[in-house]
Amino acid sequence: MQFDLDNMSRSELEHLRAAVEKAIKSVDVRELQKAREAAERAAAEHGFTLAELTSGAKGRKASGPSKAKYRNPADGSQTWSGRGRKPQWIKDAEQAGTDIESFAI
Repeated sequence: MQFDLDNMSRSELEHLRAAVEKAIKSVDVRELQKAREAAERAAAEHGFTLAELTSGAKGRKASGPSKAKYRNPADGSQTWSGRGRKPQWIKDAEQAGTDIESFAI
């Protein structure tokens, strides 16, 4: 199918563009469906459903702050989960030769 774009009116060109955009969306839907079916087959080959594989696909959700593992004996309100940067009171205790396990809760 060939079109003489140079000799088409603005209205004809806009109609053609709308038809092309609609056709592209239709192709996108078909390709997405084919990809989904292929993914479902691949998951089934490994004994899973696609839903099982994608249930966490959006990334890990934060479950809230981590539980404290260590407490500062000098100030009970200061705790540390053992993750992230060490608080200064842990650093100071380690420099003094104290084993941080002595602060375990």
